[in-house]
Amino acid sequence: MTDRNEEIRKKEAEWKEGPVAKALGRFPLLSECPSRFYTPLDAGDDFDFLEKVGFPGQYPYTAGVYPFDPMAGLSKFAAMAPAGAATTRAALYSGYGKPEDTRDYYKGLIERGGKEGPNLAMDLPTQCGYDSDNPLIAGEVGKVGVAIDTLRDLEVIYEPYQGDLNLDRIASNFTINAPAIYLIAMYAALAQKRGIPLDKLRATPQNDILKEYIARGTYIFPPKHGMRLFRDTLVFLNENMPRVNITSMGGYHIREAGATRTQDLAYSMAIAIAYVDEGVGAGLDVDSFAPRFTFNAFGGSMEFLREIAFQRAARRMYAGIMKERFGAKDPRSMIIRQPIAAHIGPSDTTKQRPLNNLTRAVMGAIMGALSGGTAAPFPPYDEPLGLGWSLEAQQLMRDAGRILICEAGLLDVEDPFAGSYCIEALTDEIESAARDELKKVEAMGGAVAAIDNGYMQRQIAKSAYESQKAVSAGEKLVVGVNCFTGDDELEVETTRLVPHPYDPDKRERAEEEQIAALRKVKSDRNDEDVTRLLGELERQARLDDGALTPHLIECAKAYVTIQEVCDVFRKVFGEYEAASIL
Repeated sequence: MTDRNEEIRKKEAEWKEGPVAKALGRFPLLSECPSRFYTPLDAGDDFDFLEKVGFPGQYPYTAGVYPFDPMAGLSKFAAMAPAGAATTRAALYSGYGKPEDTRDYYKGLIERGGKEGPNLAMDLPTQCGYDSDNPLIAGEVGKVGVAIDTLRDLEVIYEPYQGDLNLDRIASNFTINAPAIYLIAMYAALAQKRGIPLDKLRATPQNDILKEYIARGTYIFPPKHGMRLFRDTLVFLNENMPRVNITSMGGYHIREAGATRTQDLAYSMAIAIAYVDEGVGAGLDVDSFAPRFTFNAFGGSMEFLREIAFQRAARRMYAGIMKERFGAKDPRSMIIRQPIAAHIGPSDTTKQRPLNNLTRAVMGAIMGALSGGTAAPFPPYDEPLGLGWSLEAQQLMRDAGRILICEAGLLDVEDPFAGSYCIEALTDEIESAARDELKKVEAMGGAVAAIDNGYMQRQIAKSAYESQKAVSAGEKLVVGVNCFTGDDELEVETTRLVPHPYDPDKRERAEEEQIAALRKVKSDRNDEDVTRLLGELERQARLDDGALTPHLIECAKAYVTIQEVCDVFRKVFGEYEAASIL
């Protein structure tokens, strides 16, 4: 190979000095070749297919975590199936206003043939552990999700889910982190009140507290104590709710906060390592719980080839960490389970000419299919226009995916770029850069230490600034935003065929009505039980090894509020003060 590589190297130099130089002479504005051509030199002399790629569904999972996507063969059956037939997955991310509003939204989905369980977006007061009647959060109730103060609210939301759609027949998602332990307890309490065994429940709480400190910002307690609550849920779910996923982590929010591709992958792996350490530190065998670690998603962008390579690098890197560092033997412990593979980031969508976002999302879905995943256009084109997606945008999103699968046949070949000089070189490059950044975090003591000292937050803030500066300076082109914005350009709109699924009038009334409902719950419950349960919760919280979730289930049944629980934890654990990023 050495002689052959030398010949390629020589021919490459001749090509650059000949045809490339000649072509550049025709374009005075170009000082260098604007594109790159990859050769076997970029893939490296040591490229080993079985070691670096392997087969889909086998270690190191570079080509994909499953042998094939069943939709490649089942798409024709899906095309003829009734809407929402026989699915146990959660619906699209949704929820707004008071619980009755979200309940009615889900009723509408069911009436239109949907069989998915709730995928709950919660308002900011709920995510930050405040009750709806707290004056501190006035104006925020029900605005970016549904308000959940007590078990009563979960009972209302789940009213449509009975019979064939009871809790043991559906899957639910809960996007909540700092107080995730109490939402899990509420769901368990709801099941027990319905006589449903906990081991029959299927759900995915996000329960990814570490990314909150560096990305989303809905943290409450210091990282050390946030991890204590994570460990408590991990152990409880492992023992009592084996069909419930433990966490839904990943760099989606990290990239949306401004992280680079390298930071997205490195910090996601650092956080995953910290979570696995908690389970192992609790005395559990890694293969007993790691199969129920899921990934919400990684971040995305419009950089087509690099996002394809990113997904391949992420799968290989995670598999290597789980096998080599933690000694995992079960293949399910080594795979990244996520709903979508490569995609664009919602931050790549624009309010200007929003229909262009459909084109962007389709490009993301093509990336997904070519990266060893599925073709899932995301997000709907009206993502940047406000809370909730219109039904028109959801229809276009679904149809785009159907066209890519049923008409274009994008799932007919798994990881079609496997062996490509370009993609293999980019995959190696992305993984190598992420491993270098991970080493820096590990040298500080891991993810929690790198959060405590503000390192990850500072790096992301710096990257976010540089990215926005590039857009403002026109170095990064965004169609309709900083280029192609002349008076001759058209603002194309769609026709609104049906009302928006989130009623704006209901959302405006939600705060007043939710506060009234909360007052009634507080007046009807047994205050002596509440006081006793909160006192016992404080006692258990002060014990480093105290198991909190079983007691929190009893708190939920007594209609203790989310803020009353979180206030006990605030008293015991303190509140997190963000590290300086300057």
